[in-house]
Amino acid sequence: MKKAVRKASSARKPAKKSNARRKSSARGQGRPRKASARKSPRRWSARVTETSDAMTLDEGVFKKSDPKAIARSVKRSAERSHRRKSSPFRSAMSMLTFYVNRGGKNLSARRKHVLMQAKDELRALYHKS
Repeated sequence: MKKAVRKASSARKPAKKSNARRKSSARGQGRPRKASARKSPRRWSARVTETSDAMTLDEGVFKKSDPKAIARSVKRSAERSHRRKSSPFRSAMSMLTFYVNRGGKNLSARRKHVLMQAKDELRALYHKS
């Protein structure tokens, strides 16, 4: 029976990664991207809003015009929820942030300002700076 003989590998140094910038492709030239062959799932945030089991919010909480009322309502919902995985403050702040990000360009500057103020009010309610 023959034994398999291993070849002694030459002691090569591993290739160093270059820090030099790579040449830009055609995409960097201002050309529009081609539509992908695979259609990505759209409106994932709407699906998350409809089917998420994270927290039960009061109806129309984000439509209120008073930042303090929004903050109090979100805080109340976070503290009542037994389905959250982190602290009530983090859950409440996450819901506000999610709504602001989900609104994107469709949120008016005034509406976004009210929601950002609500985040500040929420921090104040939880005594976080």
